[in-house]
Amino acid sequence: MIDVNLEDFDYYLPEELIAQTPLKDRSSSRLLVLNKNTGEIEHRHFTDIISYLNEGDTLVLNDTKVIPARLIGTKEDTGAVIEVLLLKNSSDNTWEALARPAKRVKVGTVVSFGDGLLKMRCTEEKEEGIRTFDLIYDGILYEILDKLGTMPLPPYIHEKLEDQNRYQTVYAKNLGSAAAPTAGLHFTEELLDQLKRKGVNICYVTLHVGLGTFRPVNVENILEHHMHSEYYEIGEETCRIINETKRQNKRLVAVGTTTVRTLETVMNRFGEMKPCYGNTDIFIYPGYEFKIVDNLITNFHLPKSTLIMLISALCGRETVLKAYEEAVKEKYRFFSFGDSMFIIDK
Repeated sequence: MIDVNLEDFDYYLPEELIAQTPLKDRSSSRLLVLNKNTGEIEHRHFTDIISYLNEGDTLVLNDTKVIPARLIGTKEDTGAVIEVLLLKNSSDNTWEALARPAKRVKVGTVVSFGDGLLKMRCTEEKEEGIRTFDLIYDGILYEILDKLGTMPLPPYIHEKLEDQNRYQTVYAKNLGSAAAPTAGLHFTEELLDQLKRKGVNICYVTLHVGLGTFRPVNVENILEHHMHSEYYEIGEETCRIINETKRQNKRLVAVGTTTVRTLETVMNRFGEMKPCYGNTDIFIYPGYEFKIVDNLITNFHLPKSTLIMLISALCGRETVLKAYEEAVKEKYRFFSFGDSMFIIDK
């Protein structure tokens, strides 16, 4: 019987366990190690990840980079304040974005930011507050966003982020995300170097995190939930390393649910790892048969989210909820700036 009811993915979480700020040292977070086959739990620290990985194993990381996508502007005709969150670059200077209040943004509406340094003209109204905008500016867009925008921190974080780079992974490279792939926030350059010296392969995919990852589920039957598409790409070298890892029967570890969604999308598309790019709206929930991912480093996710559904598909809903119950009891830190979980198959 497949778990399809939204309430099946709920759990109790005291508000004080929601991490508001990142730890001073990224890698000092705690690590709950969960054997997905036995349900056995170990309480470790993130630096202990080295002892679980061996020569020939491969870590796959998402190298997307968060853009300062949250902008506050005014309507040119009325001066009304409009907040825009850039989600996805559709083509050239056309972007999908969340507008708030959306009811004030109709086709033809022009929103101005920074005294006209950037303007956005609405060209299409979509559901759930999403609008398509044509962006009008002189110069380089990302430089303008650096001046005008702020990091789009999740709504459950109420503290000001003093260092904006703490919402980026140390290996962030390809600009385009509206949210960070937070499982990777625990890695430092030193830790990655230690893993390399041990003979662990490190390779990268790109998935620009957008609405598909962080939009809440608002339907009781999760099968009715609509995932928004997100852009991904995977290169030749990454495919070569992953294929070789599998041939040698070594461990492949996905870092983050966005990496899982990328790898599984490619496998569903080709039946093997091939260099490619495109958009994915893959929705992974219990009953899904994984094609390539067995092991996962991930954070602790929101109740009733598509992310907790994904990890429930990987190791069973009851196993996941028992592990979360244990994490609450042991006072782990939750969500984006919180602690980490390593789901292993052996």
